Amino acid sequence: MFSIKRVLTAILLIIVLIPLWMWFAWLLTPKKKMVAAIIDKTVLTSKGQEHVSFSWLLNNNRFAKTQSKLYHAGHDYFGFFPKAEYQYELKGLERFSLENLDQLSDDADLTYFTDTYGIYKNEWYTSEQSTERSGLVYGGMSKRDVDFLQLMKDKHKLILSEFNTIGSPTPDNIRAKFETMFGMRWSGWTARYFPVLDTVKDKELPLWLINNYKRDHQGKWPFHKAGIAFVSSSDKVVILEEDIHLSDAMTYIRSREAGKANLDLPDLTKYPFWFDIIVPDKRINTIAANFEINTTSMGRQELKRNGIPTEIPAVIYHKGTDYQFYYFSGDFCDNPVSMTSSYFKGIDFFSALFYNSDNKEDRSGFFWRFYYPMMDKVLSEYYSSLKK
Repeated sequence: MFSIKRVLTAILLIIVLIPLWMWFAWLLTPKKKMVAAIIDKTVLTSKGQEHVSFSWLLNNNRFAKTQSKLYHAGHDYFGFFPKAEYQYELKGLERFSLENLDQLSDDADLTYFTDTYGIYKNEWYTSEQSTERSGLVYGGMSKRDVDFLQLMKDKHKLILSEFNTIGSPTPDNIRAKFETMFGMRWSGWTARYFPVLDTVKDKELPLWLINNYKRDHQGKWPFHKAGIAFVSSSDKVVILEEDIHLSDAMTYIRSREAGKANLDLPDLTKYPFWFDIIVPDKRINTIAANFEINTTSMGRQELKRNGIPTEIPAVIYHKGTDYQFYYFSGDFCDNPVSMTSSYFKGIDFFSALFYNSDNKEDRSGFFWRFYYPMMDKVLSEYYSSLKK
């Protein structure tokens, strides 16, 4: 008979070996070439935080940029490249000729615009928070970007984009081209959940947000509880506070049947970060999920008074023989995930170990419950279609 000590030793050995087995399984999985043109103009460090979630998916699935080389979050993208001593290098599509863009659209299987917000002087040259938005160093969607998107669309390639692709500081004429191209428009509003609106309790509340609200309300900021801030393209700020305008301050994403059936989305997910409010042409795009804001009657009146739509799409898509397009209205690709975990096959089975479901601000849970299954489905299906 086995002694209890031997049984415990065997169990411990299995637990220790599981990660090693998972790593070997990942290492032995064949690489799959799928060329992704990632555009990220908001890169403050070499970690590439604004596109790290997508890099994680590519690596975990062994999608490679060549037959042998996997993607690296720090350098396999187009946009802003930080260097030491406040130096940087610009490697966006703006430097491409039309001939180069055409070649890139031939070579690339897909493109993902993860962030075009850009880099501002106060962020790049100092670490201090500013009461005013400082001058732009680099950012905004450019004419070359939309030229490239048109080529990708014409060649029936997969196009992924998300929050702030066409928001500030993108010029109005460039935004209009994108909106016409993909059957959607930005309402001019962005929003975010804040767990505490009390300026004494939370010293990291954006000062520009507070000052812009005070500017229009006789210098007052009367908020103390959790809430949602809405910001317009003209810097107008509208605040909905818990227990007054909101029965629950947390922002949720409620999936529709199309999202659950076609994108493996969960029914309901917490989303505690920035998102924009878009209006899709429903004749062209399918709404897969909506942001759910639990307003009181006062909250609904406040939204109506300020012309803020009450239906707020979180995920829309167009999947036809002409082209494939997805727009994610949140900052979905920016999640605190470690690239280290992407080197283990089947790591999603242990996903509950990587986030705290009780922490309202934990975006890791959003990655594992929402972004991972959705993007895993999109990428695997698209790769299969390339092989036909």
